[in-house]
Formats: sequence, structure tokens, C-alpha cells
Amino acid sequence: MLLRRLRLLLSLQSRQQSAALLSKSALPASSALAAVGVAASAAPSVLRRAALLLLRRLARWDYPKLLRFGAKVGELAYRLPLPQKAVVDRNLRWCFPEWSQEQRDRVAKEHFRDSGITLCETALAWFADRDRLLSLAEFEGLEELDRHHAAGRGVILLAAHFTTLEIGARLATAIREVHAVYKPSKNLLMTAFFRRYRGAVSAGMIASDDIRSMVRVLKRGGIVWYAPDQAFRGKGAEEVPFFGRPVATNTATSRLAELTGAIVMAYFVERLPGSTGYRVRIGPVLESIPSGDSIADTRLYHELIEAEIRRLPSQYLWLHKRFKRLSIDPYV
Repeated sequence: MLLRRLRLLLSLQSRQQSAALLSKSALPASSALAAVGVAASAAPSVLRRAALLLLRRLARWDYPKLLRFGAKVGELAYRLPLPQKAVVDRNLRWCFPEWSQEQRDRVAKEHFRDSGITLCETALAWFADRDRLLSLAEFEGLEELDRHHAAGRGVILLAAHFTTLEIGARLATAIREVHAVYKPSKNLLMTAFFRRYRGAVSAGMIASDDIRSMVRVLKRGGIVWYAPDQAFRGKGAEEVPFFGRPVATNTATSRLAELTGAIVMAYFVERLPGSTGYRVRIGPVLESIPSGDSIADTRLYHELIEAEIRRLPSQYLWLHKRFKRLSIDPYV
């Protein structure tokens, strides 16, 4: 029934109009969420309320049914003439030049499917109760996190933009008191959604450009969840290799660790096969950060992400234009 309603909503506009709306997304966290934000900002308030009602309703579904619905949404999106499909293919070509076109197409299709699941996971992240979320996850490295935190050290949980980003952020805030960093979107409605619904289940929300607040929390011995792996051309940006290609990158993690004495720990979330839930891996501790060389520190972070992508290629956010350089946009 809900899938038929979704098709009906999509039919209110032509496929070309839908694609145009989606192509304007700022992709602040995931393609699925960005699409919701863009559509909601262009829709009457009654449709915005309906979208939130849909998310609340989805959060009450049993987990296997929720995943099946999300997969269908992603498969439907893959059949639309979206410009992001070319972005996905180009990203995969650059990262896996040894793959055949058939391999790239298969992973691209799986990626859209995973992105549809992300939308449904957002319903869980924002509206499901803590006990239900924790019943879906297994954790590795939690003892090491607690050991460093108990010693009074601030901790940076260094995440990355996989399609599990939203549920991963929520799982971090479910296990411990964690401040979550978010990227403000040009879509003001989307930013408001993040602040209201992520903020309601975390110790606090910090904008990615609010370095002072991050420093303050870390100096107090707090935990900050941070995913600075998207294309970045702001103050302090550097070009750092990613899959062998120089990309515009935020190198602030190294500086944050240097200023605060915080421990830096990798934080990756894997969506497990079938409907078995998630594996959250906390660690290893990146003991060499800060090394005094922010580019070397960021390269280490990129190498960890690359290894995770090779394990789970469809779960990375390929819809994002990650390979922008400081002054060159190879997607143009």
C-alpha cells in the first residue's frame, strides 16, 4: 500500500521534474534523505506533514518488512532517469578501473537499493525506541572506547558516508552520550529536520563549521561523532589522495586532536545480509593522529575508508561527487 502511495506521489510530477528536483540536492548525509528534503521544501505543508507521518509509521514496521520496502523504493529510483546515475558510474570507474561495465552496473543497482533502505533506516533512527535499535546491532570495540573515555580523554568517533550513516549516528548516540556533527544544508528544511530529530536523540548537535563547539566538548572529555569525508573546499581544505586521485578534503580531524588531546577512533557500521541488523566496529585507535602532518593523518583516514569500501562496495555513498578538487570539478 505504501509503495503504491509513493508511486502516486512521484506521478504528481513528470519524471523529468523529479529528476531535476533530485539533482539539486545538497546531499548532506545521504541521497535518500536529501531527496526527501528537496521534495518536502517544494511541497505544500500538508505533504511535509505527510512525509513525517510516513516516517513515523515506517518506524513501527517489523524490521524485515521495513528493509523490503526500502529496497523497493531504491529499485524504483534506479529506474528513473536521474543524473546521479552518471555520477555513480563515474565514481565507480575511477575507484575500480579493473571492473567491467557489468560489474559497475550491478553495484550501482545495489547502491540505489541500499539508498532506499537508508530512507527507511532514517525512520528507525529518528522514531524507534532505543531498546529496539540496540536489539538490531552488535558492537565491537566498545570496551576500548569506554576505557579511553573513563580516563577523561575526549574521543572523536571518525565515521564516513556509507548508506548506513544515519542509523550509524543513531546507534552511537544510543550506546553513549555522544555529540553528533552535521553538515548544514542549503535546504533549510533539511537542516531543521536534522537538528530536530537527530538532536532529540543525541547529547547535542554541532554544525560541521563550528570548530569551537567541537573543541569545547572534546576538552571536557566528551565524545564527538564526526564524518568529514565529503568533498570540501572551505578553509583549511587540502588535496589528499583517495583511491589514488587527489580530492578536496577537510583535514580538521588532525587539528582537533592536536588542540584537545582527544583520542581518534574509527567508527564503521555495516548493514548485515538479510535482515540480521548491523555490525558496529569502533576502532582501531588511530594512535598516529595527530602526527603534525594533517595531510598524512587524513591519508590514513582515507586508507581505512578505502578498505571498508572494498569490503562493502554497494554501501558507500557513490551518489556524492567525492572527486572534486580544490579548483577543478571533474564532473562538469
